[in-house]
Amino acid sequence: MAHYKELKREAYEANIALPAKGLINLTFGNASAVDRKRGVFAIKPSGVGYDDLRPEDMVIVDFEGERVEGKLNPSSDTPTHRRLLTAYPQIGGVVHTHSSHATAFAQAGRAIPIFGTTHADYFNGDVPVTRKMTPQEISTAYEWETGNVIVECIGNIDPLDLPGVLVNRHAPFTWGVSVAKAVEVAVAVECIAQMAIMSLQLAPSLPQIETELLTKHFQRKHGPNAYYGQKPPPT
Repeated sequence: MAHYKELKREAYEANIALPAKGLINLTFGNASAVDRKRGVFAIKPSGVGYDDLRPEDMVIVDFEGERVEGKLNPSSDTPTHRRLLTAYPQIGGVVHTHSSHATAFAQAGRAIPIFGTTHADYFNGDVPVTRKMTPQEISTAYEWETGNVIVECIGNIDPLDLPGVLVNRHAPFTWGVSVAKAVEVAVAVECIAQMAIMSLQLAPSLPQIETELLTKHFQRKHGPNAYYGQKPPPT
């Protein structure tokens, strides 16, 4: 339908940005963009190579998990995206990658410690890692339960204060006010992870960033009195 054209374009551009930014190998990853008014989201079709992907291939799914439009099957991670999009009404999109350095932390079951200001520009603390999933969670509704352990991990924290999580033994999921922002966070998480590994090699006992410096850098971009970047012109 014509009224999903823009939503599909938004999701398509986010998906093809992932390999372009070095976050994807093979077909490991996906991005979704939500339309809250219509109660649907667009997501990458399952197993389709990025070189073959077209905007019209994006699959439209509703918040009950039903395919609304599209000839192809949606990503196998669709239930995880749906769980996050329904849990967090303030987000506009979700990204999942298997970017190498961030995935190394996830496979090790380790949060990414916050060592510096690059990290603090995006996260108000460590990039958290979920608990391990139980055998029952894995054997039943695995992808939906993946979303559940992410939501459990975030708890009562504003998801825009911690816009991403490492799923234990798996890989990162990120989100933002738009799917484009979720892609940006995915890039940042991979960068943060690589720098954390390098920092630990140089200083294995490196302490976390000072609280004052963390607060300053996070609040200048995300706080009520944020002053980083340009303000939109008056209307």
